[in-house]
Amino acid sequence: MSETLRSDVLISGGGLVGQTLALALARHGLSSQIVDPADPTRTIAPGFDGRASAIASAVWQMFEVIGIADRLAAQGCPIRAIKVSDGGQAGELDFVAADDAPALGTMVENRQLRLALAAAVSEAPLVRLHMPSTVVAREIGSHGATLTLADGTRLAAPLLIVAEGRRSPTREALGFTLAGWSYHHHAMIGAVAHERPHGQVAHEIFYPSGPFALLPLVDDAQGRHRSAFVWTVSEREGPGFAKLGDRGFTAELEKRAGGVLGAMQLVAPRMTYPLGFHHSARIVAPRLALVGDAAHGIHPIAGQGLNLGLRDVAALTEVLVEGARLGLDLGDAALLARYQRWRGLDNLMVSLATDGLTRLFGIPGRTASAVRRAGLGAVQRMPALKRFFMDEARGEAGDLPKLLAGAEI
Repeated sequence: MSETLRSDVLISGGGLVGQTLALALARHGLSSQIVDPADPTRTIAPGFDGRASAIASAVWQMFEVIGIADRLAAQGCPIRAIKVSDGGQAGELDFVAADDAPALGTMVENRQLRLALAAAVSEAPLVRLHMPSTVVAREIGSHGATLTLADGTRLAAPLLIVAEGRRSPTREALGFTLAGWSYHHHAMIGAVAHERPHGQVAHEIFYPSGPFALLPLVDDAQGRHRSAFVWTVSEREGPGFAKLGDRGFTAELEKRAGGVLGAMQLVAPRMTYPLGFHHSARIVAPRLALVGDAAHGIHPIAGQGLNLGLRDVAALTEVLVEGARLGLDLGDAALLARYQRWRGLDNLMVSLATDGLTRLFGIPGRTASAVRRAGLGAVQRMPALKRFFMDEARGEAGDLPKLLAGAEI
């Protein structure tokens, strides 16, 4: 029988959230083993994930603490302003970071995030990767969790952390109840080179058919100005847009952008995926915790999906590190209850807020559009309310874990 490999925690899921969690724990002396069926060489290939993510400034501070920010410094484009409009009409709302204030976020291509994480994990002696590996048996008992891999290897720890994404098999197998629905929309994503510099400004234009966002990226090696786009269309229209050739698709992109960045050229593969919402009110069970999309999946309307998962990472790391210092079992029910209280409400509020925005800006008609423009204009004229939204964008609102404040635990 194979030897059982032991660690402080097991992490099922080796994506952006799972690997960040392993590094945050390792930074504070806790060991982990990551299990994922994906081949790590494939996940960092150029065509694997064409998305880019807006990393909130609070999360970037956590990256600085755990040694990721330096690896990403040349790849990240600060967002110094966000311009929001309803269909490109009057009533625009601007969020602008002061010169002496942190950026509202930093745009990084997901592939660059994966490369930085892979390099950091390879240098972390307290992190062990089992990728690609398939779990064939899962045992969760009163004293800990054990995973048996297809090659017979057994992994054991006091706690199993599930970071498997939206379609988490472990979450489904253990009977977690989800609230969820489809938005009946598709998100089309990719990147473009464009004629005019973006000036580190993100644009969010709300159309009744769905939001359209242009998000600034660093210039490429040829000096071309680049931005990522997230374009939401109805599921009925999605297949038609997907069939367009590059020239026709680019023409439609320029039309949606209203010419704000001039002529465009596609510089990354186009990807399309369906949009839905899910939320688990319960994010812990005996000897188990959910993080990231395994616990919650939201609309990309505010770019908060990955940030929400990384906030889970910061909170769970603090709970476990402080528990370890007190000599507690890392699977202790009281520790997991603290994580549930800390993250449960924030996850719910952000999820409901993004869902509400999606529905509000999706109402067609001139009256609804006039109401939305009036609302945007009202926020524009209220400095205190603008600061609240900017703090939310930076991830600095609420009861922040130490890592999100840029401090060691």
